Amino acid sequence: MKITKIATRIIDLPFENTITTAIHEMSSVGCVLLTIATDEGIEGQSYLFSLNSYEIKVYKETLVGLSSILIGKDPQFIDDILQDIWSVIDQSGKSNYAISALSTIDTALWDINGKASHLPLHRLFGSHRSKIKTYASGGLWLSQSIDSILNEAQEFLDQGFLAMKVRIGSGNLLSDVERVKQLRKAIGPEIELMADVNQGLKTDDAIRLGKELEEYDLFWLEEPVAFSDRLGHAKVKHEINTPIASCENEYSKHGVIEMLEAKACDIVMPDLQRIGGISLMREVANIAKEYEVPISTHIFTEQSLCVAGSVENCISVEHMPWFSRLFNEQIEVINGHIDIPERPGTGFTFNKETVKQCIIW
Repeated sequence: MKITKIATRIIDLPFENTITTAIHEMSSVGCVLLTIATDEGIEGQSYLFSLNSYEIKVYKETLVGLSSILIGKDPQFIDDILQDIWSVIDQSGKSNYAISALSTIDTALWDINGKASHLPLHRLFGSHRSKIKTYASGGLWLSQSIDSILNEAQEFLDQGFLAMKVRIGSGNLLSDVERVKQLRKAIGPEIELMADVNQGLKTDDAIRLGKELEEYDLFWLEEPVAFSDRLGHAKVKHEINTPIASCENEYSKHGVIEMLEAKACDIVMPDLQRIGGISLMREVANIAKEYEVPISTHIFTEQSLCVAGSVENCISVEHMPWFSRLFNEQIEVINGHIDIPERPGTGFTFNKETVKQCIIW
């Protein structure tokens, strides 16, 4: 089998309303869609994204540049292809754009390999489970009022979720605590509740907030301080009883190792686009396992399911609905879980009508 063609398209997926976190204001996600074609008619698909389509052209140019390496190569030799790409990245200087492009290529190559083997990837890798816990992450934004998040929380419960994540980190301790207090009261003690600070606080403020929130039994407190502040993460983790989740902004396994060595988080949250695709996400999961730390995948719900199904220490996937309309196949949440698809490859294919409607160029 040989790679014969690379195709990329840029689309923009608008949100119904502008949403905010402690550090973001978002009205859409721009995506570069990648399709790798082979001489046997098998295609691999994947995508990367940028909030508000920020620098999406740069992402595409980087992806197209690195993808040119693939023409004529056997997609089943993934390690060799990745080594060739890494050599180019090392020579040109590592950048987040380049790693994101490599991640996207890696995922599409694995999609081809699963389809060529007529196996879903979690079966190809060696499955550990056929379904995985999930939590609702596409709401409860910092820009919403308390009444709004309470209404949305009920919608999540009606959809089958048994866990959800609220955004905090406003800088107003009383306001953040009140949001969590009212949400916990509304959903009851049995529903898992996470809170994401989105790097919005300094260490001492994060500790104060974390202590105030302990009575509301959070499943985790996410990114309480800047992602690169290993010491700050470690201090917060040491001072509060709530588990700390982080690492979604790490662009290498080395950053994750530094977090683990610093004893700075209780749950590792690798992001498929940033960490290096399916290959590196699985490697990071195994590294975290050596430290007896679980992982929970970040965004990329559909294409992370194969990792969730094939690594022992994955406890959940983040359910982010932003990209669901990209795919022909849809996820269903049943009793707080998602079934790992038994379709070949990643199990998801681009919906041509959605792409046509949202394409920019």
